[in-house]
Amino acid sequence: MKKQILKIVKIGGKLIENEESLSAFLHDFSQLEGPKILVHGGGKMATELSDRLGFKTNMVDGRRITDADAMDVITMVYAGLINKKIVAKLQGIKSNAVGLCGADGKSIISKKRVIKEIDFGFVGDVEVINTKFISSLLENDIIPVFSAISCSNEGELFNTNADSVAAEIAIAFSENYQTELFFCFEKNGVLKDPLDDASVIDLLDTRTYQNLLNKKIISEGMLPKLHNCFHALEHAVSEVYLGGPNLLQKGAQHTKIIK
Repeated sequence: MKKQILKIVKIGGKLIENEESLSAFLHDFSQLEGPKILVHGGGKMATELSDRLGFKTNMVDGRRITDADAMDVITMVYAGLINKKIVAKLQGIKSNAVGLCGADGKSIISKKRVIKEIDFGFVGDVEVINTKFISSLLENDIIPVFSAISCSNEGELFNTNADSVAAEIAIAFSENYQTELFFCFEKNGVLKDPLDDASVIDLLDTRTYQNLLNKKIISEGMLPKLHNCFHALEHAVSEVYLGGPNLLQKGAQHTKIIK
C-alpha cells in the first residue's frame, strides 16, 4: 500500500519578518492537501532583540552560540512572538493549528551538544521525535507549528537549529509516511553565484555540493541547511526542496536536492 504524503515545511529568514510575505506564504501553506507540519526559525529577530537588550550575539559557521541570556531571548521570540503570530494567522484563514516547542508533549527531545572545539552553550541536538503525540494532532486535522526549541528528558530547554528540527521530523515520520521536506527562505534556491539571485541550481547532488564547498561559494547559514538536506535524503525522506516565498506554488523556481 502506498504511504500517505506528509509535508514538512520550514520557514525562516526575511520571510518571517515581512508581514505581507508571511501572510501570502501561509495562504499557500494552508492550501497544501493532506497532513502537514510547519517549523519556523527566527534568528534575525532574536538577534535584533538581543542587541536592544545589550546582549552580544556570537555565531560560528552559521550556528548561534547560546548563553543563558540568549536562551531567554530565543524562548521569548521563537516560542512566543513568532509562534503565536503564525498560529493566529493560520486560524484567520481557517487552518486549525497549534503552536508548540519541543517541551510540549515531549515532542522533540534533545541532548546538550557535546563540547568539542566550541562550546555552543544551551544548544541541543535532536535525539527523539515523539511521532505518537504529533500523529494524534495530524489525525485530528490539527497543524503542528513548531518553534526551534527542543527539550531534554530532564526538562531543560535548548536552542535547536530549525532546519535540523524539520529534517529530524521528516526522518522520524518516514517510516509511516512518504515525507517531503521544504525549506523556504528569502532566496529562490541554492545559487551558483551568491551575488546573482537568478543563478539558481535546479538540481543539487552531492558532487556539485562538494564543488561549491571547495570553491567557498556556500557558507554561513546555508551550511547547516544543506547538511540537513542531504542528511534527510540519506535517512529515507522522499524529496527535499529549497526555495523562496513562492516555493509551495506550482511552477515556482527552486532547487531540488538529490543524492
